[in-house]
Amino acid sequence: MLSYIEPVFRPPSEAHSLILQVTNGCSWNNCTFCEMYTEEQKKFRPTQQDKVFSDIAAAARSVVPFEKVFLADGDAMVLSMRKLTAILQEIRTKMPWVKRVSSYCLPRNLNKKSVEDLKQLKALGLDILFVGCESGDDQVLEGVSKGETYATQKDALLKIKQAGLRTSVMILNGLGGRALSEQHAINSARLMNECQPDYLSTLVVSFPTGEERFRAGFTESWQALQQRDLFLELRCFISHLELQNTVFRSDHASNYLPLKGNLGVDKQALLEKLDMALHHPEQVQLRQEWQRGL
Repeated sequence: MLSYIEPVFRPPSEAHSLILQVTNGCSWNNCTFCEMYTEEQKKFRPTQQDKVFSDIAAAARSVVPFEKVFLADGDAMVLSMRKLTAILQEIRTKMPWVKRVSSYCLPRNLNKKSVEDLKQLKALGLDILFVGCESGDDQVLEGVSKGETYATQKDALLKIKQAGLRTSVMILNGLGGRALSEQHAINSARLMNECQPDYLSTLVVSFPTGEERFRAGFTESWQALQQRDLFLELRCFISHLELQNTVFRSDHASNYLPLKGNLGVDKQALLEKLDMALHHPEQVQLRQEWQRGL
């Protein structure tokens, strides 16, 4: 049986995956909106290789069916090529039925990895990287201490695609507050247009333990977006998207209005649904506050 340092997080699409904890916590862990790895036991460190290999061996003996493996925690791609190669080779050797390996990825983690490095990881089974861009606006990124810029995120996303890996990108609806809402939406769309991710999702920013740490990063007063404001920002974002073949999801529990589609063919339909929520909310099934609990 595998043991974990809790809490452990994974993307919604990895619900049926084997979670393999190859690191603990997040190597950056300065984003003011993120409370995932703030507990003392989640201080970042790589998992010892013998523990990872032991977990792989235990999973290989499991009778629970799985075809996907997710490398946790926050950014497994921070590991060296030597360590990542060893882990992927061990998965392939002990669990040859696994069809896909995935991981979260901070753009900074790819600074020392080349396209050829990523191609090597792909050949060993790595298939998709989940990248939390949060925003494409430099002012918003600085305000939330993301440690990234439009340019660094663009470089990383293009490097991933050049290696033949798939990308799943997340943008946070409402992250810039009222003052930066429009530029957050437009510049996030511009980043997506340049990088053409395979998957794109939007979540609504939330603060389960309060906003004090978050607000401190903005020089002007940060005002949270209300439901209608969130819809307007999302509409602005989608209207500026020029995507060719991206699966779009805005159905996370944090969203008031679940949206699904393929961009670009479903762009107009998504905008029409947002317009309905804006102008005729009584005709749209919206999530109530109690349904948005995370």
